[in-house]
Amino acid sequence: MIVKAVMVPHPPIALHEVGKGEEQKISDTLQAYDQAMKEIAGANPDTVVILSPHALMYRDWFNISKGSKAYGDMARFRAPRVEFEKEYDEEFTHTLTEMLEQAGFPGGTEYDKDPDLDHGTMVPLYFLKPYLPDCPIVRIGLSGLSLPMHYRFGQYIAKTAELLNRRIAVIASGDLAHCQKTDGPYGFKPEGPEYDEKIMKTMGSGRFDELFGYSPSFLDACMECGHRAFVILAGILDGISVTPHVLSHEATFGVGYGIITYEIGGKDENRHFLKQYEDKEKSRIQSSSASSDPYVQLARQSVEYHVRTGLVLPMPDGLPEELKTNRAGCFVSIHEHGNLRGCIGTISAVKNSLAKEIIDNAVSACSRDPRFSPVSEEELPFLEINVDVLGKAEPVNDRSQLDAKKYGVICSSRGRRGLLLPDLEGVDTVEQQISIACSKGGFDPDADDLVIERFEVIRHV
Repeated sequence: MIVKAVMVPHPPIALHEVGKGEEQKISDTLQAYDQAMKEIAGANPDTVVILSPHALMYRDWFNISKGSKAYGDMARFRAPRVEFEKEYDEEFTHTLTEMLEQAGFPGGTEYDKDPDLDHGTMVPLYFLKPYLPDCPIVRIGLSGLSLPMHYRFGQYIAKTAELLNRRIAVIASGDLAHCQKTDGPYGFKPEGPEYDEKIMKTMGSGRFDELFGYSPSFLDACMECGHRAFVILAGILDGISVTPHVLSHEATFGVGYGIITYEIGGKDENRHFLKQYEDKEKSRIQSSSASSDPYVQLARQSVEYHVRTGLVLPMPDGLPEELKTNRAGCFVSIHEHGNLRGCIGTISAVKNSLAKEIIDNAVSACSRDPRFSPVSEEELPFLEINVDVLGKAEPVNDRSQLDAKKYGVICSSRGRRGLLLPDLEGVDTVEQQISIACSKGGFDPDADDLVIERFEVIRHV
């Protein structure tokens, strides 16, 4: 039931009323956009699904816009007369939301609190309007959840179309990297052009399995916009053969704009990319877990036991003597598909043994971290766990005594404390480290009474 799919950017400057002539500097993008929208209209869809990074976005929820219609204009881009009023496909939205609820998947219309159309939706509609003015839409936001969750969400969208016998066209709206020129609005970082080259090859070849290989730290560094929309698009096309056509790629203003259209073919059992990825991940993590040290094996035992039973793991037999007799603070960190899934710990020992410290902190990390929902049993094969055992904290008189790779920090102010472990991905400087630790404690890093301590850790993986 998917009749067309396209990947497009959403630069407001592409609209003549906004660009006022500047849009001609991206003429390749304009021509390609026109071609992509003609192809959507030519496919005669019943509904257009728009995946927008600028629709309402939650960390742990996929928002689906509700209601019978929506309004929007480009006033914030100094073009208030460019207005939109679009009908929503309420039946599609309702059916998709019900399907997600029955599956226990985190998405729906329940938290839709922004009724106005966003520019990630309106820019594609601007170019689509001359060719398909009256087709209803479904507007969907992204989330802070993992890339596999975005792919799976796409699969639910495709199932909804099939259930309703609805012919849908899909628009994955998203700019590429934002940091491609020193004179651009976001400056230059080498990851910018690197991402553009890589994603245009991935999406332009239809090798959607490669989408899972983009690490969260790289995606943050390149300042991309549309990657998660592209992953949802891939999920919608799961198990379907496609023929990609790369129409354009430009970064004239320092932000990447790529346009690719997809001809839809028949079923292809070799293109179930999420299943292939998860099978590889299960095998890799199982192999890694078998060779992990006793500290990590104990933490994993504790997590799995608690998730499956709701109870705390009894002290196992055969533990190394040091785990039974030593006492120390420790942190248990859980990652899933490259994203943090939980991290809880103790600055100093509160239990009578390091083993008990690890067991209890592992339970907290998988079920009591307020930033995340509790880990489910289905997630267990994909969890990567490490244990950091903390050394004794010592006062720091000068920030030159710190090293973000070697030392963790404890920052204190007015009775509050914030801690950050050392050698974390994306935390490269002492100032970053202190800022994050203070933010976790809920106080200003420039506080007059700021006290900083450092500690070393032994990391078990």
